[in-house]
Amino acid sequence: MLADTIAAISTALGEAAISVLRLSGPQAFAIAQQVARTKRDLQPRKAVLADIVDGEGHVIDHAMLLAFPGPASYTGEDTVELHCHGGVLVTQRVLSLLLNAGVRAANPGEFTQRAFLNGKMDLTQAEAVMDLIHAQSTLAIRAANEQLEGSIGREANAMREELIHVLAHIEAYIDFPEEDISPDVGQAILARIDAILERTTRMLATAEHGRILRHGARTVICGEPNVGKSSLLNVLLGFERAIVSATAGTTRDTIEELLQVHGIPLRLVDTAGLRCSTDEIEQYGIARTGKEIERADLMIEVVDATRSAAETQRVVSDLESARRILVLNKADLGVHPSWTDGIRVSCMTSNGIEELRANVRDIVLQHSGHMAMDHPVAINARHQACFQRVATSLTACRASLVNGDAPEFTALEAREAMQALGDVTGQIDIEDVLDVVFSSFCIGK
Repeated sequence: MLADTIAAISTALGEAAISVLRLSGPQAFAIAQQVARTKRDLQPRKAVLADIVDGEGHVIDHAMLLAFPGPASYTGEDTVELHCHGGVLVTQRVLSLLLNAGVRAANPGEFTQRAFLNGKMDLTQAEAVMDLIHAQSTLAIRAANEQLEGSIGREANAMREELIHVLAHIEAYIDFPEEDISPDVGQAILARIDAILERTTRMLATAEHGRILRHGARTVICGEPNVGKSSLLNVLLGFERAIVSATAGTTRDTIEELLQVHGIPLRLVDTAGLRCSTDEIEQYGIARTGKEIERADLMIEVVDATRSAAETQRVVSDLESARRILVLNKADLGVHPSWTDGIRVSCMTSNGIEELRANVRDIVLQHSGHMAMDHPVAINARHQACFQRVATSLTACRASLVNGDAPEFTALEAREAMQALGDVTGQIDIEDVLDVVFSSFCIGK
């Protein structure tokens, strides 16, 4: 694969001022100069004006060429960027010229995959590239940059170094079976294992944080009809997303939008009003509301503040009260004295909205592994599976040591933990893992 020279459009398709095409591989410089006329030779990291010409010598575009000799490039290979005018047709024609000149169209994520294979980054950093592209909140950007700088990889490698010392001690007793593991040495090994287990537990605790950063905290707005659920959605979003009407049952289906509150991504879901209904379509909407509540990370229950608590049908769910926020909407019309808790909000005047945002932030932070606003570290589902394997193997390794099992069994569990830590950063090449990671990338990255 690395013997091929690949090319792709790296900017989004559509009309823009500039589009960027990338080439990477052993023939990148030669092919770039084959399709582009320049008045001077390509120089490392210096823009050169060029005419892109077709096989008949017709100029297709005036472009800038940038050359990045390997290994000091993103992929670690010779790389060229062509900065063309951003029309769809001209960009596609330039790409066709490159493909006709002998390059291969890049697969999704292949540029970053080559960077990984050439040792420019570990697997966690490669995944961070896509996290940065998909980031939908300021906190997600910061977490992706932390990972891109190697925070998770460094932690996994440090744990692996510690585990190497543990395994070295155990295998020494395999090589010299006449020597028993002395109590002092055994305690020292146990202390190292416990320290690695503690670090593993800390990393696993960030999994929920990572899920929320990447996908958003699922926040369901629910309540009876006509209490202002859709109005609250519109106020929080800052634009008219949902239809608002005095007619009960206007919202028949869920409406989902993504926004950020104090840097935290929320997947906000407006739902059908909960009531008894004979309308078949509305019944489906109400059933879907129940399913959304079951999936929720956070529930915002909206009630009409002007009605008494006794008159109000409250939402029943197994979601603990710590992840519910009661919103007393229409507070500008007066709040019934029976309401003793809840946030007083007016969707008409926006009073109370900032207090609601602050409550949402506090609850999400509290229930997402205590994510650190100043130093976010967030493992993804693949990392979680790897660290879980580490924890399982190390726990078995510890038990084997305490029980006085044959050192071969203890070493086997330690090696399993080593394998799992290697999988985190990609030190141990597993083809199917790499395929899963890079297949989710966009073409050109």
